[in-house]
Amino acid sequence: MIKEINEKLKKGEITSKDLIEESLNKIKANKELNAFVTIKENHTEPKIETLLSGIPTSIKDNISTKDMLTTASSKLLKDYIPAFDATVVSKLKDAGAVIIGKNTMDELGMGGTGLNAATGIVKNPHNLNKKIGGSSSGSAAAVAAGIVPYSIASDTGDSICKPASLSGIVGYKPTYGMISRYGLIAFASSLDTIGVFANSVEDASIVVDHIKGKDDFDMTTFDSSNINLYKSLKDNLKGNKLFYIKEICDIENYENPSNELIETLNNFKNKVNIYKDNGFEVTSISIDKNLIKAIFPAYMIISSSEAVSNTANLTGILFGNRNDKETVEETIKDFRNNLSSQVKIRLITGAYSLSKDNYEELYLNATKVRNIIV
Repeated sequence: MIKEINEKLKKGEITSKDLIEESLNKIKANKELNAFVTIKENHTEPKIETLLSGIPTSIKDNISTKDMLTTASSKLLKDYIPAFDATVVSKLKDAGAVIIGKNTMDELGMGGTGLNAATGIVKNPHNLNKKIGGSSSGSAAAVAAGIVPYSIASDTGDSICKPASLSGIVGYKPTYGMISRYGLIAFASSLDTIGVFANSVEDASIVVDHIKGKDDFDMTTFDSSNINLYKSLKDNLKGNKLFYIKEICDIENYENPSNELIETLNNFKNKVNIYKDNGFEVTSISIDKNLIKAIFPAYMIISSSEAVSNTANLTGILFGNRNDKETVEETIKDFRNNLSSQVKIRLITGAYSLSKDNYEELYLNATKVRNIIV
């Protein structure tokens, strides 16, 4: 889709203004989705110099945008306007991309349903009565509804993967460090990544090629200048390797599987066979079932523990509207009462895991489980 739009822009068949107006009209027509927290209507048409030039996109609301609200869908940050752009936003602007708005998300990235934003539930464009998943709910909805051809989001556990699956689009979660996290309102720093929603693998590869790379503002990034995802799609795919986990993907590992699960896994196997036919080396690997069962609790302990540290500055002293009380402690307590129950549960879990009595048994053991997995 991106290449086709770019060709039309270069030929003068359409203008960036046309695309922007179309996207803004679609936002209004799909208001019930609640996909956007902030909408930017006034834009200057850029020169068409890259594949992304002049094409509208949207950004998850936990990624900093200069002079534009960045609330992370939280009451605590409802008036926060950063003084800088996240690196990924700067790269998009340098490429001529047009940012038309910020997408609704589960508050502070903590949630996997799309039900936990301060501004309300995000609906699935395919069925308004079904969940779209989270935390990158609005970003996925914007692409699935055809409002924008791609959007930028973040993923800590499955915040891109799950909404992409539930809305029938492509979600790309990169290798940790491939895309700079500078300017991301952190949830769990050792797990957070910035990625992409798009309508096709080709579109996702085009976007990632524009936003990846080493960044002096993020010490965890690495030099990926030798990686060209878009070009790799055009190369001979023979010899590429694909692995899948037998315990998750083979139907015989399930007792009394539902018809829906059987259909899903059969579809997966059909896709795997397509890869085989195209020269991929497909191998199944086996992981102890007890280790698989330990993944979610390990994730919850690690992410919640890191969230305690990353949200410690949300006190009402620097950000947000607060009601001054008699003491600083009372002011902070009153301010943080605005957090949703989901966020409070995560922070309580993290604080409990980091307490003197539980640190070794919970947090350190969770990190050991992660080390075994990776």
